[in-house]
Amino acid sequence: MNLPTGPNHRPTSRDVARLARVSVSTVSNVLNRPDLVTDSTRERVEHAMQELRFVRNRSARELRMGKGRTIGLLVYDISGPYSIAVARAAERHLTEAGYMVMLCSSDGQPDRERRQLLELEEHGVSGIVIGPTSHDLATVDEIRERGTPVVLLDRASPDGEHCSVAVDDVKGAEQAGRHLLALGHRRIGLVNGPHDRRQCLDRRGGLHQAVEEAGLKVDAAVVEVVVPEPDAAAGEGAVGEIMKGRRPPTAVMCINDRLALGVLRGLQERGLRSPEDVAVVGYDDLEFATMLSPRLTSIRRPKEEYGRRVAELLLDEIENAATHVHQQMVFQTGLAVRESSDLPRP
Repeated sequence: MNLPTGPNHRPTSRDVARLARVSVSTVSNVLNRPDLVTDSTRERVEHAMQELRFVRNRSARELRMGKGRTIGLLVYDISGPYSIAVARAAERHLTEAGYMVMLCSSDGQPDRERRQLLELEEHGVSGIVIGPTSHDLATVDEIRERGTPVVLLDRASPDGEHCSVAVDDVKGAEQAGRHLLALGHRRIGLVNGPHDRRQCLDRRGGLHQAVEEAGLKVDAAVVEVVVPEPDAAAGEGAVGEIMKGRRPPTAVMCINDRLALGVLRGLQERGLRSPEDVAVVGYDDLEFATMLSPRLTSIRRPKEEYGRRVAELLLDEIENAATHVHQQMVFQTGLAVRESSDLPRP
């Protein structure tokens, strides 16, 4: 029997049916309802599949049935250790539920984020988890209104029309500020990222609150340096700027651990010790925080539970649409005190 061959031909159910000398509907039954087919027929069809190296096209079947088993996961920064830890936790939970995950990164670019959101919708994903780049959720709202469930990650839903999972970053940074103030620091450096990012603004605001509660003026007590990309190289480069002047800070708070890693390195290059000369506090409590010398004090954000909960909320909206109620979950932070700050000022 002559069957289509060649590197560009993907065997179809029709090819299998011709080789096994059965109908296309019988092949479909073997794939989807094997209990309706006799053992001898099933074995003949399976042998034909093996001979042709047939791989079923699940996407086509899902399109015919009007439903898919793919989730879009769009994060802000795919290179960030915290984003990856949360994405892995979400992916693990979604995979266990029978879904495949398409992982994308906006790289903090709103235009790129919009394109990827629309492409995920075109792919017919069952739902989307997104860590938005900005306060503008117009594209997210459009997609939701067209029927694709969307859960916000690291952003509270402003109107309650989405499920959302976020961390109270204001209180987290306030914890860090209170810790440093309690140790006697009265001039604190802040290495921050761009102010158009919610986390950067919230963490800045939390430190300011702690300073004001201590009866200090923010302008006098906080020295802020804003870097375009909050990574280790930027943290190292920020040290020269933040330590210049007649009254350099005695402590530095960084809005993530990668910045803190760079700050520690920059201080050491200038012959400054931590915490003896300058205390350092990070944010996220990544795994490497305990491997540095000195070990890094950091604000702990949940990772495993964070990813699991965002997956659970999306699955409930997909699979129980009629009874689903949107939830806005806010996680609290914790303070992990280690050597980089654990020394009172004389």
